[in-house]
Amino acid sequence: MLIKTIKPSDIKECQVTDEKVYLNRRQLLKGMGFIGAGTLLSQSASAAPLDFWGNDKKGTFKQTELLYRKGADIGETLTPEAKVTSHNNFYEFGLNKSDPAENAQGLKVNPWQLKVSGEVDNPITLEYDDLFNKFDLEERIYRLRCVEAWSMVVPWIGFSLADVIKQAKPNSKAKYVAFETLYDPEQMPGQRSRRIGGGIDYPYVEGLRLDEAMNPLTLLSVGLYGKTLPPQNGAPVRLVVPWKYGFKSIKSIVSIKLVERMPPTTWNILAPNEYGFYANVNPDVDHPRWSQASERRITTGGLFARNRIPTLPFNGYGEEVAHMYKNMDLKRFY
Repeated sequence: MLIKTIKPSDIKECQVTDEKVYLNRRQLLKGMGFIGAGTLLSQSASAAPLDFWGNDKKGTFKQTELLYRKGADIGETLTPEAKVTSHNNFYEFGLNKSDPAENAQGLKVNPWQLKVSGEVDNPITLEYDDLFNKFDLEERIYRLRCVEAWSMVVPWIGFSLADVIKQAKPNSKAKYVAFETLYDPEQMPGQRSRRIGGGIDYPYVEGLRLDEAMNPLTLLSVGLYGKTLPPQNGAPVRLVVPWKYGFKSIKSIVSIKLVERMPPTTWNILAPNEYGFYANVNPDVDHPRWSQASERRITTGGLFARNRIPTLPFNGYGEEVAHMYKNMDLKRFY
C-alpha cells in the first residue's frame, strides 16, 4: 500500500531529475502496488545498507513527497547516491570529506539505544528495531545546505521528530531539545585525537528550540535513497533540519533531552562568532570567512563542477518556518 500526501506547494515528482537506478527501482515497486519497509531490520552489528524497497517482507511505507521550491526559479536534481555517501562531514571519523566513508564502516549500530528524557512525563528508550517499526516511515526529498556553501538534494527516509517528542509527553518546563551523538573513542578515531577530530570536545552536541523540533519538517532519518543510513551519513539515526545549515543535523544520536534552557552546541562552543545557535540558512548573513549568498550544488558533475546557484532564505522553506522567527533580528540571532 502506498500512501502519498502532496501539498499544493510541493514540486511534482515528475519535475525532479532522479538518479536513474533509484527511479527505476521505485517505479517497478509502485507498479507492484506496494513498497515494503516496516519490518526491515539489520541483524548484524555493523550491517551494510539494506534496501527498504527490495525487501520481500510485508509492511507499509508511507511516502510523502516534500521537495519544496518556494518560488525558486531553479531546477532541482537529486544528488547521486554515490556522492551523498562519499562527501561527508563527520569529524568523529576524520576531517576530509572522504574520511567518514573510509573510517566509519566498522561502526556497530545494532544494538543501539536512543533515550528521550529530561522535562518529560514519559521518558522512553528506543531500541534499534524501534527506529524502523515504531513510527510511520516517510520519504522526504530535502535540500541539504552546508555552512561551507555547498548543497545537495537528498531523498531521506525517516519519521517526524514531533512524533517521538509527543510520545515522551513534554512538561511545561520543556523549552528546548538537546541532542547528543554516540561517544565511543574506540570506534570513532576523531574522538581519540583532537588533531583528527577537528579540536572538538566530544561528544558532539546540538540543540533546537522546542517549536523548531516540533515543526513538521524536522525529521529523524533512518535511511536515504531507499536504504538504511550508511555509517558515514549518521547510522542508525540522525536529525535532518532542512532550513538550517547541515551542522545542526546531528548524526548517530543516542540522546534526546528536553530542557528548560538553551543547550550548548558543539560549533557554537568552538567558534561562537562563526556558528550561532539558530544556524538558519540566510544568504544575507555571511560567514566571517566567506559569503553565504550562493552555493555549489553537488549534482552529476565533479565535486568542483561550477554548479553555482543562489542561496534561498531558510533554504527555500520559509513558508513553513519563517513564522517561528517573527520579530527576531536574524542577523543577531544567526
